[in-house]
Amino acid sequence: MSERAQSRPPAEAAAEAVKAYIRMNRAKLSKDGEFLALLLPERFASSGVRDLQRFTIDRLAAENAALRAERDGLRGARERAVQLGEGVRRVVLDLVDARSFEEAIAVAKSSARAFGADRAALCVESEDGTKTAHCSGVRLIAPGVADAVLGCDGTGAILSGGGALLLGAGGAECRSLAAFRLTIVGPAALYVLGAREERRFEGEDVAADLAFFARALERAIRAWLDLPKL
Repeated sequence: MSERAQSRPPAEAAAEAVKAYIRMNRAKLSKDGEFLALLLPERFASSGVRDLQRFTIDRLAAENAALRAERDGLRGARERAVQLGEGVRRVVLDLVDARSFEEAIAVAKSSARAFGADRAALCVESEDGTKTAHCSGVRLIAPGVADAVLGCDGTGAILSGGGALLLGAGGAECRSLAAFRLTIVGPAALYVLGAREERRFEGEDVAADLAFFARALERAIRAWLDLPKL
C-alpha cells in the first residue's frame, strides 16, 4: 500500500526550502553582506555594519595599519638605540682625550646632542643650593636631592619630571630625564640629561648605554682629581 506525502502548510514548506538552499550555498551566502544584514538585522544594525565584505576589509586594513605602526615604532627605537650607542662610544673617546679636569667636564656638559638629549649637566650637592659653581658646567643642587631622585642606594633613574630642579629654569620644558649617581668624593654628584621628547630615555639598552657613559665620566673625574680607583 502506498503512502501519500504528508500535507504541509505553504509557509512551512517555503521555510524548509529556504533552509535547504542556505545549507547548499553556505559559502556563497556568507560573503553576501546584504543577505546577512537582512538575516541578522539586530546584530548588523547595532554595529552599523551594512556590508560585511567592506567591514571585513576595513577591519583588516586597520589591523595592518596598527601592525605597520608598531613595526615602524620598533624600528625607530632600534635605530635610536644604535645611534645612542655610537654617540656613547664617541663621547667616551672624547673623555679619554681630555687634557684637563675642566675639559672633561666640558665634554660631559656638551654630550646632550650625541645622546639625543637637549640638556646635560653635572650636579653637585652644596649648602649653597643652586648658586653658580666655581667650575663651569657644574650646577649646585641642595643637599639630599640625589637621594630623593635616586633613592639612598640607587645608581640611576629615568624620570618624567624634575627638570627645573636638576637642570635649572631651562630644564622645566624637559619631559624626559636620565640621572646617574657619580661616586667622586665628598658631596653627592649626579650626571643628568634632559630631553623635551617624552619617554626619550626609556628602554633597557638606552639606560645601559647612558649608565656606561656615567661610569666612564666618574672614572675620568676621579683620575683628574687623583682619587683612588673604585
